[in-house]
Amino acid sequence: MKSSINNDLTDPQNELYWWIKDYMKNFKHSPSIRQMMQAMGLKSPAPIQSRLKHLQEKGYISWQEGKARTMQIVDEIVEGVPIMGSVAAGGLIETYSDIHENLDISDVLKKKNVFALTVNGDSMIDACIADGDMVLLEPVTDSHSIRNGSIVSAMVPGLGTTLKYFFKKQNKIYLEAANPAYQPIILDLGEVIIQGLLLAVWRKV
Repeated sequence: MKSSINNDLTDPQNELYWWIKDYMKNFKHSPSIRQMMQAMGLKSPAPIQSRLKHLQEKGYISWQEGKARTMQIVDEIVEGVPIMGSVAAGGLIETYSDIHENLDISDVLKKKNVFALTVNGDSMIDACIADGDMVLLEPVTDSHSIRNGSIVSAMVPGLGTTLKYFFKKQNKIYLEAANPAYQPIILDLGEVIIQGLLLAVWRKV
């Protein structure tokens, strides 16, 4: 199972890292904490969580703490997609077959703890975010750093989570839709938790 030794990792960290890589190669998704405990012969999740934290700090995995299923192997994250030219949305234009550059999405995927949510509903349709799209978000640790006009995932305890434009005015948070059919949601500062800041939208066609 272990292909090589990473010298900056301890033996337990190496063992877990290579087991995770092998598991994800075979099953195409990340393992649960319980599965990692069983594989490492441990009866407590604490050692697993500690090893995962060190693997993340050393740049081997991307992981949202407490959510094992969000894990990614950093060296397997897509580094770029070739840009093949341009395509017209109006009339026809000439395209080119020479590849001059790549569309680099590694900066998005390599951000720490990036997570994805599926969009339900059409409240952000004028922002080109449609029902069924997948949004990639960066966790927010300091809501004071969010710029007005940013698109965020916001949770209102007891009511649910929504994807909206963020505006802060005095002591109020305004969550505004990108669809005139929806009214703004106006909340006190303490009534809302900003979970994530929009990085990218993924749409399967």
